[in-house]
Amino acid sequence: MSDKLRPLLRWETGLALVVVIIGIVGASLSSQFFTSNNIFNLGLSNGEIAIMTLPMTLIVIGGEIDLSVASTLGMSSALLGYLWARHWPMIGIFVLIALTGLAAGAVNGLLVTRLGLPSLAVTIGTLALYRGIATILLGPSTVASFPAAYTNLGVNAVPFTGNDIAYSTAVFIVLAIVFGVVLHATPFGRSVYAMGASAEAAQFAGIRVKRIKTILFMVSGLVCALAGVLLTFRLDTAVQNNGLGLELDVVAIVLLGGVSIFGGKGSVAGVVLAVLAFAGIQNVLFLTNFNQEAAGIVTGALLLLSVFGRNAASFSSRLRGRLPAGRRG
Repeated sequence: MSDKLRPLLRWETGLALVVVIIGIVGASLSSQFFTSNNIFNLGLSNGEIAIMTLPMTLIVIGGEIDLSVASTLGMSSALLGYLWARHWPMIGIFVLIALTGLAAGAVNGLLVTRLGLPSLAVTIGTLALYRGIATILLGPSTVASFPAAYTNLGVNAVPFTGNDIAYSTAVFIVLAIVFGVVLHATPFGRSVYAMGASAEAAQFAGIRVKRIKTILFMVSGLVCALAGVLLTFRLDTAVQNNGLGLELDVVAIVLLGGVSIFGGKGSVAGVVLAVLAFAGIQNVLFLTNFNQEAAGIVTGALLLLSVFGRNAASFSSRLRGRLPAGRRG
């Protein structure tokens, strides 16, 4: 294959084409698709999910996974409501939520790196643990009526951007740039790719694998705690089940973005395109009065498509490696 044609066949190129097709289909099905109000609502309703995909991208490229992201978001939201109902100053609440997010990520990271437990099992456990903490904090209670100065951040557009960009969207854009630079233009990012390809080889090369993985989980906890604050202000409500089930959307987007489930491959640009594709599909279904109770079908289909599409070659090579020599085609 010609080297000049390889960029045209990249997964990200295909995703960009899919995003364009979704835009064309959406505009043809609804005249509201490209209106400022709809674009704003599209970003508003998917902002927190998009934000959580960024640390997940680095974790999966590094060869691990974090299924506790939505529970960390929910715990952050519950903690915000719990402390506000007890008249804590908002700045103090923000500091404690940030520390809680870092601690939640550190628990995941230390269990994985120091005890050698698989991240899948660890984060399934902490998924239930952090959701349980949220339940203990609020129980059946609902905390609302947060200060308008904060709730306006959840529902208003960023000044000087017209009516198109919500604050959560702006946070995602800024973080995407930061994560993209860190992953693709720093020694830290190269270390993440190296340990995702082979943690043992990376360790022999002098990379502090355990430290980097712990940092990745801590960053994930911090970012998801921030997403929990944004979600709470957007809804003007803190309840113990905020963000329930969003971890599947996050994983589906990351894998759809071309990040290999086996680690070592992927890009922030691909995940950004996957966010656009995911949000676009959900929005088209909403505008066409698709049964929202069946919207989970979309998440499941995208998850399967990304796994069997982007990772088909990895599946094949691993399978061939396990077959006896005489049975390989």
